[in-house]
Amino acid sequence: MNSTSLTGSASQPPTAGSAGTSPATSQSKKAAIRGIVAATVGNALEWFDMGIYALLAIYIGKNFFPAANPAVELIQAFAVFGVSYLIRPIGGLILGSYADRKGLKKSLMLTIRLMVLGTALIAFMPGYDQIGLLAPLGIILARLIQGFSAGGEFGAATSFLIAQDSKRKSFLGSFQFASQGLGALMAAVFVAILTALLSDADMTAWGWRIPFVFGLLVGPAGYLIRKQVDEAPIVRTAETVKDSPIVDVFKTQKLGMLIAAGALAISTAINFILQYMPTYGIKQLGLHPSASFSCLVITGVILTFGTPLVGHLADKYGRLKIMVPSVIITGLMVIPLFLWLIAGKSLLVLAATMTILGCLKAAYFGALPSLMSDAFDARSRTTGLSFSYNASVAAFGGFTPMVATYLIETTGQAIAPGYYLAVLACLSLAALGAGLKWQGIR
Repeated sequence: MNSTSLTGSASQPPTAGSAGTSPATSQSKKAAIRGIVAATVGNALEWFDMGIYALLAIYIGKNFFPAANPAVELIQAFAVFGVSYLIRPIGGLILGSYADRKGLKKSLMLTIRLMVLGTALIAFMPGYDQIGLLAPLGIILARLIQGFSAGGEFGAATSFLIAQDSKRKSFLGSFQFASQGLGALMAAVFVAILTALLSDADMTAWGWRIPFVFGLLVGPAGYLIRKQVDEAPIVRTAETVKDSPIVDVFKTQKLGMLIAAGALAISTAINFILQYMPTYGIKQLGLHPSASFSCLVITGVILTFGTPLVGHLADKYGRLKIMVPSVIITGLMVIPLFLWLIAGKSLLVLAATMTILGCLKAAYFGALPSLMSDAFDARSRTTGLSFSYNASVAAFGGFTPMVATYLIETTGQAIAPGYYLAVLACLSLAALGAGLKWQGIR
């Protein structure tokens, strides 16, 4: 698609048509719907592949990181989960710059191919008892490929969604996180069913591989969907930038990166705490794996369907009017929630805790993608979004399950994850205040 077509057709006169709707407008709406589907379906598939690892960490640890202490196995497995997030900022810079220079569609197609490659390596990697040290090294390589792919996914998909209609940025951007919720929902349903049907021995031996094989089957579907859509109608400014998008972001948009990364901190931490919760229920509360994983289905439904509703309300009433109360309530409630969870030690309490956290997360991050987008100039928005998102996820998200496990083991306090979330809620609140004061982001 040439540069002229990327500026949209707002200056063209409307074509006469019935009911006051021009063919061009109708075609634009259809293109927008196709764009939403392409971004959200592909994103959901990517996040299914990315997140399923966390849910199956117990079984992956036994196969690839055997140790005398089960807690050590789990910490090692979660450490590899976290290591993949260290490469995500690099993937964000490289793939984000590629998207800003070559187009969002090309970048989105590349990310899904890379994700399928990483998933294939995990699905078919022999265990430690078969190939020794090569097994954990192979898993690390696979997670690095997945992390690099995911690094470019957020910025490209968010920019692609928001570009469909500048007047509904919060609603359209919310599908970024709604699709992540859908991916988490698919993963939770898959694991809940598997752990209900298979014994622990079968899950450890081969059952854990099934979701990764499923990810391989659906990956090409997402690729084909994205291949059929047009390039996003991004409005380019007349400003000429000699530097590459990477150089431009670090020279002129450092404040935007700090605001976007800080605003994301509590959201990404809650996301991975929710993924860790089933393991928490199994290890700390003694719940059956199937019952524990089924609680994640509840939060998946909330995040998938509640997030677009919040995005719609944010377009109507303002983003900060919803996000600020949400993050304050989150900071105040996380510690009491963990105290309740420890005291109750039941499936009902676990489900209720995850439901409350899911609702708070949906309320906060429904408008978050569009808010983060507004922190950057259009000329290098995808690069800025990709790097800030992945730097924050690497710092506050990827290692959250490992940090939670480590804090519980070292302090002996099962409430430790609550303290961690309370601190990050304060950080995100400060970032929202900075965005309002210095960049006028509301």
